[in-house]
Amino acid sequence: MTLKALGLNCTLSPSPKPSSTQKLLDQLLDGLKKHGVETDSARVVDLNIKPGVKHDEGEGDDWPKLRERLMAADILVIATPIWMGQPSSVSKRVIERMDAILGDIGDDGRYPTFGKVGIVGVVGNEDGAHHVTAELYQALADVGFTIPAGSSAYWVGEAMSDTNYIDLKKTPEKVASTIATLTTNAAHLATILKASNYPAPP
Repeated sequence: MTLKALGLNCTLSPSPKPSSTQKLLDQLLDGLKKHGVETDSARVVDLNIKPGVKHDEGEGDDWPKLRERLMAADILVIATPIWMGQPSSVSKRVIERMDAILGDIGDDGRYPTFGKVGIVGVVGNEDGAHHVTAELYQALADVGFTIPAGSSAYWVGEAMSDTNYIDLKKTPEKVASTIATLTTNAAHLATILKASNYPAPP
């Protein structure tokens, strides 16, 4: 049984600009690969994700194709920078578009995302990692994702510092151990849910 993961880089910087968020996302995806998970990723800002709360917002909207990749994955990884203590606007756009899942509840009372696992990575040069994690995890849970045990993976540097996560020559030990724990738990949980999904409510 092969698991698949999709990573979404919600940086504000389009390709090919360097991205601390991409570095953390790659580390999370590499952690999942150690458990036999097939991985894929997208830098969301490179796509035309229109505002709205429908699966398809019309001509030129890139969300439908990205949504197909999302729905084909067993694990969704959202990585975002912190801006003014908040998740990036790009990550919020992703969450807004996922709101359409609430209209997909089946006759059996289950969302198509039941059985999928969601994890979060956060980077920034200001405080707010716990707040950002809380916002994203709550939204993921609302639309049917399951959150594994443990902290999100995050690194927060000194406020207003010129040093970014991508500049670090070595990943801090606590960040590395959190990545290992989070990806191990995510792969384990996804394996269990794929083998035995949540039952329909009575």
